[in-house]
Amino acid sequence: MTRGDWLARLTMHERINFLLTNRIPRRYATLFMGWFSKIENPLVRGASFAAWRRFGGDLRLHEAERTQFRSVHECFTRRLKAGARPIDPGADVLVSPCDGIVGAHGAVSGVEVLQAKGFPYTLPDLLGDEAIAERYRDGTFMTLRLRSNMYHRFHSPADARLKQVVYVSGDTWNVNPIALRRIERLFCKNERAIVELDLGEGRSLLLVAVAAILVASIRLHCLPQPLRLTYRGPNRLPCGGAVSKGEELGYFEHGSTIIVLASAGLALAEGFVEGAEIAMGRPLLRRV
Repeated sequence: MTRGDWLARLTMHERINFLLTNRIPRRYATLFMGWFSKIENPLVRGASFAAWRRFGGDLRLHEAERTQFRSVHECFTRRLKAGARPIDPGADVLVSPCDGIVGAHGAVSGVEVLQAKGFPYTLPDLLGDEAIAERYRDGTFMTLRLRSNMYHRFHSPADARLKQVVYVSGDTWNVNPIALRRIERLFCKNERAIVELDLGEGRSLLLVAVAAILVASIRLHCLPQPLRLTYRGPNRLPCGGAVSKGEELGYFEHGSTIIVLASAGLALAEGFVEGAEIAMGRPLLRRV
């Protein structure tokens, strides 16, 4: 096969993937999956797991606290065995909040961040709040994408105090690399929950949990109800209290993306390569 043939096949594959996962009624498909995944029927569960393994890969159930589930939803939101994700103990280390695939990352340029090469977006557009965006001017960012077969719970990167949660309603575009290279400002279009953590000493951290097609339910333990497509407000939610490094904050009901935004005084740990996998609890940021 020539290089031209290979590129043509890749382009066709990307086009088909984009059409199948985006040019459908995204909202209705997402609401349907929310209902379907909770069906407790052995035949539905078995067929769903078979399809999930076929298209999503190994479910990594050897890491799970238990391996028998009544529904697909129970498997999506599974907990891990104790000790499966060691938390780096370094006092100056902030850890990855989740398992994920490293995406665009680096320094925030003013209030501009990269979604993918040639596709910038701004923090006010992402966060919907100029004042919050200013706190992360010239800071640091990291994009972490959760595949469907990954562990879907996310945790506090450091000892901190929860300040607030800001909910922004939106669409449910796919957030895979193919869509990120085609849809400008994609993260700013999708449903998202913004969790702000006060680290003390003038430093702060944002975890922006971005939903996607089939994934528009974000559960935060500090809130009495999940944030779903049917949620109608309020959009600014008080969410106080201290959290410990590695403490579970919530989970997606499938898989999606977390954007980590760090204020000045925090820098990315070394050695990140786009496309590499990182586990929850591994070093992500360092105090400088």
